[in-house]
Amino acid sequence: MSSYTAHFKVWRGDADGGGLADYQVEVNDGEVVLDIIHRLQATQAADLAVRWNCKAGKCGSCSAEVNGRPRLMCMTRMSVFSREETVTVTPMRTFPVIRDLVTDVSFNYTKAREVPAFVPPQGVAAGEYRMAQQDVERSQEFRKCIECFLCQNTCHVVRDHDENKPAFSGPRFLMRVAELDMHPLDAAAEAGLDRAASAQDEHGLGYCNITKCCTEVCPEGIHITDNALIPLKERAVDRKYDPLVWLGSKIRRRGQ
Repeated sequence: MSSYTAHFKVWRGDADGGGLADYQVEVNDGEVVLDIIHRLQATQAADLAVRWNCKAGKCGSCSAEVNGRPRLMCMTRMSVFSREETVTVTPMRTFPVIRDLVTDVSFNYTKAREVPAFVPPQGVAAGEYRMAQQDVERSQEFRKCIECFLCQNTCHVVRDHDENKPAFSGPRFLMRVAELDMHPLDAAAEAGLDRAASAQDEHGLGYCNITKCCTEVCPEGIHITDNALIPLKERAVDRKYDPLVWLGSKIRRRGQ
């Protein structure tokens, strides 16, 4: 097994400020950035704070920015960088720093609680749910989300404009609204909840300008923009501005 010495710059600090610290650290074949961060903890920076858990790209814990790109450290192989390249590791920029590479992502949990849950259909027991396979496959893509919040971090609506956070849920949770809105068994409409309208009025769907930056950083390869956000935008616009859709909703409402 061959090894070499790499130059790392790692952000050190807390909510009051900090900066990049330089390290020379050994790298072995097949290692990922998280391996190097662990080696730094073991050999040079025992107090370096980093959040991680599974080291298999499934828990979403080790999100950070590596050379300016939001990534999972456990899924970023050192082989993608040249041996002469300086590797810079910084915390996710969109969320407040707690210490070193650990950020406060509680914003996302607040937004998650604001999305109304699945509404079971009336008169159908849970074991009796039936769906067409194409509907299963459509929503299954969104359920691959590991909540690493890289899409939230890279979305410039919140990344560059902190004032938008109260009104904008971000791509991860707009995707959740879209998943529920297209679910054939969700009875939200019967309960008086229009999910597409809610996405527009309560979750800030109109702020999204479909740059696809969220899709580009998703480690699960979910087509967030094309398969969730754009269709949700189309449904929201139809229900609000299409006169035939508007008239149909009035007729249905009158018949209830």
